[in-house]
Amino acid sequence: MEYIYGALLLHKIGQPVNEENLKKVIEATGAQVDESKVKTLIASLKGVDIGAELENASVAMSAPAAVAGTSDTEDKAKAEEEKEEKKESESAAGLASLFG
Repeated sequence: MEYIYGALLLHKIGQPVNEENLKKVIEATGAQVDESKVKTLIASLKGVDIGAELENASVAMSAPAAVAGTSDTEDKAKAEEEKEEKKESESAAGLASLFG
């Protein structure tokens, strides 16, 4: 994961995501650089617009959250209504016992 984070960091600060820069980032963390991981990641990112991919990921992640938030609110409202109905029916049953 640190290699991916390094690539994202380089992208964020506007530096080229290449082997040399990625190695520098990994070395700066104090971790041992694995040349094969660096080469594999850089090869995987060749031709990829990281900014566009991050935007697509953000849109995909925010849509389900909005839908989930709505359903959670609705579920809470239904639970509250059920509690109120239960309290009312219990109260009515208690009053009925007074009049036998």
